Amino acid sequence: MRRSIARACAHLARVDATIKTSTWPMTPMMTTMRSTRARAPSASAVSRVRAARWISSTTATRRASGLPEHVVIPMPALSPTMSSGGIAKWHAAIGDEVRAGDVLADVETDKATMAMEATDDGFLAAILVEEGATDVEVGTPVCVMCEDAGDVAAFKDYESSAAPVVKEEAPASEVASSASSASAVVREEAPKVARSFDRASGARVFASPLARRLANERGVSLDAVRGTGPNGRVIAEDVLAARAVDASVGPTQTVVVEHPLAKFFPDFEDVSVTAIKRVTAQRLTESKQQVPHFYVTVDVRLDHMMNIRKTLNDQLANDKSAEGTKISVNDLIIKASAKALLAVPDVNASWLGDKIRKYKKADISVAVQTERGLMVPIVRSACCLGLKSISSEVKALAGRARDGTLTPHDMTGGTFTISNLGMFGVKSFAAIVNPPQAAILAVGGARKEVVKNSEGGYEEVSVLSATMSCDHRVVDGAVAAQWLQSFKGYLEDPMTMLL
Repeated sequence: MRRSIARACAHLARVDATIKTSTWPMTPMMTTMRSTRARAPSASAVSRVRAARWISSTTATRRASGLPEHVVIPMPALSPTMSSGGIAKWHAAIGDEVRAGDVLADVETDKATMAMEATDDGFLAAILVEEGATDVEVGTPVCVMCEDAGDVAAFKDYESSAAPVVKEEAPASEVASSASSASAVVREEAPKVARSFDRASGARVFASPLARRLANERGVSLDAVRGTGPNGRVIAEDVLAARAVDASVGPTQTVVVEHPLAKFFPDFEDVSVTAIKRVTAQRLTESKQQVPHFYVTVDVRLDHMMNIRKTLNDQLANDKSAEGTKISVNDLIIKASAKALLAVPDVNASWLGDKIRKYKKADISVAVQTERGLMVPIVRSACCLGLKSISSEVKALAGRARDGTLTPHDMTGGTFTISNLGMFGVKSFAAIVNPPQAAILAVGGARKEVVKNSEGGYEEVSVLSATMSCDHRVVDGAVAAQWLQSFKGYLEDPMTMLL
């Protein structure tokens, strides 16, 4: 990683030189700064220390005993709310050459599965977190990179068991000498003691690839090995120690204790919970426990709206520049919701504890069900977009959601959520508020109903039911009713959205 430090040093040295030779008018503060610089160490020495400290804060360069220079890559925070993640798939194998920008692995965050990219050139020397691992805390080492292909073999049995510690800043007189050897220091490890124990039945076992191979070769059950690696991970010496204990005490028999009520249930299969599903479950549970919900439902007649939608789609069909674009009922619902939020801004708000924040634009979150779980991408400034733009944006977001390529920006924020189950034939339902938003709209499917008309006769009309779930701390019942009336008016007569 010498090249990374050298590039950072060169950049910071240029900045220092620019400040030194600047011809800007001098102010008293700048004069003081310049006089201070005259007494400070050389710009190149300071730059080297800054660069070394910057490199250490992002990826830890280690010079452990007997190991070539290398960089330990930690689990990155790929979303603002990510505290832990999982390795869904490794795209590089040990020994592979990696270029800056190449995808090392797919990381399953609390919002989506995202790519973890290499930040520098090198070779993948070791994988510390196996594919499929979950709940890996941000900052936990996941792999090791080195500069030369010939150094990869030195990391065959590498185990990351201590966090890097950055050396304290040296005095100014020692800056030049310390900068040339600036690197992270590994804390001394306490002696490890590995012994056999009984792990709970069905518990996931985290072990290094070498430990798994040794266990398979020696017939050692990883369920009975206590891990002494980071976060209780089983490493190679744990397997060897457990094997030695087994040999000294003789053969043992593993007994699987069945749940006493298991005989009353049919055969089953346990499915692991993804990070997205786990976070969704946690936040929805918190919402139902902490947010005082109430629900308001309105029926909306769709006949006039459907006629206007047909006219618009006929025009788009003849427009070569809008090839493939088709306005859906959901697009009109999004637009009507955004306009209603501007008309009744008390709903377009968030509860912040000591204050209520009202937003000046409507960013609509749209619930999309995928194989990975429920995703909620955002149509930003939907109140300012036309139906054609909304349609294109929703299709693009839904496609990225199903492909698993949504970014945190696509899903972070939002002032109001729409969940539409009409395509599944659902008449009506109530959704759970998505904090910190104050409301969510649950839309059912269109249905035929016979109603009495103004002439005293009866006619068949298309109707859908929309139920709004509200946070009573922000939205009162009368305000919710006003919003639904506004929404109903815009959807029943879409031409009013142009006013």
